[in-house]
Amino acid sequence: MAEIRKSTPHQDGFIMPGRFERHRGSLISWPTKGEKEPELFRDEIVEVVKKMADYEETFLVADHNDKEEAERRCGNYAKIIPADTEFAWIRDNGPMFVRNDKGEIAAVKFQFNGWGDKYPTYERVGSVPNTIADYFNVPLYEAPFILEGGAICVDGEGTLIATEQTLLNQNRNPSMSKEDIEQGLKDYLGIEKVIWLYKGFYEDTETDGHVDNVIEYITPGKVIVQTCSDKENPNFDILKENLSRLKVATDAKGRKLEIVEFDHLPYTRTIDGIAYPTPYPNYYVMNGAIIVPQVGWKGEHEAVQELQKIFPNLDVVEAPSTYQAVGGGGLGCMTQQIPE
Repeated sequence: MAEIRKSTPHQDGFIMPGRFERHRGSLISWPTKGEKEPELFRDEIVEVVKKMADYEETFLVADHNDKEEAERRCGNYAKIIPADTEFAWIRDNGPMFVRNDKGEIAAVKFQFNGWGDKYPTYERVGSVPNTIADYFNVPLYEAPFILEGGAICVDGEGTLIATEQTLLNQNRNPSMSKEDIEQGLKDYLGIEKVIWLYKGFYEDTETDGHVDNVIEYITPGKVIVQTCSDKENPNFDILKENLSRLKVATDAKGRKLEIVEFDHLPYTRTIDGIAYPTPYPNYYVMNGAIIVPQVGWKGEHEAVQELQKIFPNLDVVEAPSTYQAVGGGGLGCMTQQIPE
């Protein structure tokens, strides 16, 4: 059993590393029967797992009821971690990982309420962080407030980026002020500076505007940011405001950010009357590669070429992502890095 610590990670010298840092391995979730189009979603995950396994050790978190199918379809590519899970989005309902100067790893369990009480079955996933901490035999800290991993973007040096729409939403932590939340992020993730963006995607009603759809750190001090030049797109004003805030922001080290604007914004084909956005900043970075969404969008080839220029030392690997988008997320949402 994992040791449950009563102190905070900050007190013990831990900080959350950036996604872009080297990984010990990666977690990914197996879609449960309750997800939208679960069979088609699972077909996509099999392909994603195969691609991930080419670059680093992969751990597939599957509900106990789905363990046999997950083992049969992915057991040659990933180690299966059985858990009491209800959702495919391990970044939001699983643990986050922190690291100290000695290279020791710990897990942090935040409270989870189904993205603002939208899904009444959320209590079933409450043990997932404990299960994963037990599996890797790392200590576990338990934070007393609600936070999803997709709601934050960190540089590994004490800076965190989030949207006001998510973290200040009254359906998450209504009794906490902005200052309270910033203190909580310091206590449990080692954060010294929060850069507040306006909103996430207009279409992102599932999570109330998670930040990982609109921005990601490439390295400390350098970010890739989703922009939109189409004034008819409902995200035009949102992304313009986010960019304006980033241009005047400084990070925990006092640096102004180097901003890589990325104007390619793919949408899926229309499914049941809806075209779903699959933004590229929601990629998943691994040791030696980034995995990016592939949905048959007309501008994919050009976008991948541009990403390869931005990440010259990484392979840019496309993976099918249509039914992740239908389910309300993407590659970055259903994965979680385990730092080295």
